[in-house]
Amino acid sequence: MKFEKLALIGCGLMGGSFALALKQAQLVRHVTGFSASEATRQKAFALGVIDSIAESAAQAVQGADLVLVAVPVRAAHLTFAAIAPALSPNALLMDVGSTKADVVAAARATLGERLPCFVPAHPIAGKEVAGVEHADADLYQNRQLILTPLPSNGLRKIAQAHDVWEAIGSQVITLTPELHDATFAAVSHLPHLVAFALINAIAQQPKGADYLSMAGPGFRDFSRIAASDPAVWRDILLANRQQVLHQSALMRKALDDLETAMTEGQADTLEQLIAQASHTRAQWRLGSGVADADS
Repeated sequence: MKFEKLALIGCGLMGGSFALALKQAQLVRHVTGFSASEATRQKAFALGVIDSIAESAAQAVQGADLVLVAVPVRAAHLTFAAIAPALSPNALLMDVGSTKADVVAAARATLGERLPCFVPAHPIAGKEVAGVEHADADLYQNRQLILTPLPSNGLRKIAQAHDVWEAIGSQVITLTPELHDATFAAVSHLPHLVAFALINAIAQQPKGADYLSMAGPGFRDFSRIAASDPAVWRDILLANRQQVLHQSALMRKALDDLETAMTEGQADTLEQLIAQASHTRAQWRLGSGVADADS
């Protein structure tokens, strides 16, 4: 398996890491990149992430047998519409969006007869820092990759997508778009929402800065994802709002249970609730399912 040309639409951390991983595995001969930002395009070229610069998304995909759309999920519709006329009928088209139902809807509305080319994907990987300068060829090594194939995808196209990600070190799992969004609302999107709320709740207090100055490793580990890219997470939370709000309501109920036990001095109940959480967390292992909160 080797591709003649990868068209990279979005030359940031995720897309740049994919390009570098393919190059490291010697799976692609040439990478053409396009980003809305001229500075990003030039930086990606200077760093050797891409081999040539395209002036538009449509120009980038011309002649490409592999296309990766690595743009914010809110930009998926416009991106698909731009590349559809230039997309080869035999190309493999994938994305890296953290939500899937909305991206699939955008693809169905814009790709037309090229819809069978599109195999939606979500790599469970990332960093708190954005930008192509942080791209890493090993970003996807030993990380889960979720495929949410469409009914229009043939078995060959799905197998091709599976093989690409597996070749750069990912562990591939297949879900429906709906199950994907429900799952990651619970194990990724809600944790980010909680981390954002926690930091804001502390920082908005009169002595919040003093409290933060005393925080230790536990707080550092718990709050790490609050440093994530604001625009990216704005889009994810809005795109998957129904599932995230459902999970938020369930968490409020669980928090209410803990608070009630504290308010009423129910030591046994409080210990039982803590023990339940402690046992569940102790049994969990990264990579044992689809649970991860990096993206």
